[in-house]
Formats: sequence, structure tokens, C-alpha cells
Amino acid sequence: MAGLGRGKFKYFICLITGIISGILIGMISINALIGYRVDQYHYQIKYLNSIIDDKDVKLKKLEETINKNKFIIKDIKVILMYDGDDLDKLTLKEHIIEKYDNLLGKEVKDVDIELISGIIDNRIMKIDNAQYKLKVNRIFLTEELILWIEIREME
Repeated sequence: MAGLGRGKFKYFICLITGIISGILIGMISINALIGYRVDQYHYQIKYLNSIIDDKDVKLKKLEETINKNKFIIKDIKVILMYDGDDLDKLTLKEHIIEKYDNLLGKEVKDVDIELISGIIDNRIMKIDNAQYKLKVNRIFLTEELILWIEIREME
């Protein structure tokens, strides 16, 4: 009988050893597979960042070679005078900037201020079953086009 108890103990030790070694081998293999993928993603991120850096350098060089005497519209900013919903305000701002996107890259001296204000002055925009009347208050035109627009919700 003493030999029978000893066999169960050896079987129990062998079972525990097998479970622990299986867990360790599984963890090591999963770690190796996931580590390889993480390394690949890390390499890809570095590669894409280097491409972006190269493009930035090229863009800076191209901007430096452009004649400095020419003023070109580089950005459009819209300042809305509206006390309503922020979501509607953001949507209106996007639509207004979309109307002026074709001015980007043009020389300031070639742009007519009257045409700029005429694009949206006294226009009515519909957003989510609401109508808004737009009125251009001020325009500031340098390398950056800044528009101050008053918005009134129509009933």
C-alpha cells in the first residue's frame, strides 16, 4: 500500500511539471509571435515618419525657392459671430471655408475683395432643417484670409 501512495505523488508531480512547462512554452511562443509583429509595426512607423520628414524638408526648400516678393494666400480663417449651437457653428464654418478653398495658393494682388465678400454675403445656408443668413462684416487679406461673418438664424 505504501507503494501505491508513492505512485500517485509521482503522477501528481509529473502532471504539475507538464502543466507548468506547457504554460511556459506557450507564453514564450506567443511572446515571440507578438514581439515580431510589434517590431514590424515599430519599423513601419519609423519608415513612415522618415518619409514625412523628407517631404517636410522638400516642402520647406520649395517654399524658400518661391519668390519672396509675392504674397500668396496660405490659410483661410473664419470668425463667426453667432451665439447658437456649437455643432451648427462648426458645420457652418466648414461650409464657408469650403467656398473659399479655391483661393489658396493665389497671389494676394490677383484677388478681388469685392468678389470675396460676394461669395457668401447675404446668402442663406440650410443645415439640419434650419436656415441661416450670412453677412460679411470684415475681411482681412494678407497671406492669410480672415473673414468676420455675422450669422442670423431665420425663422
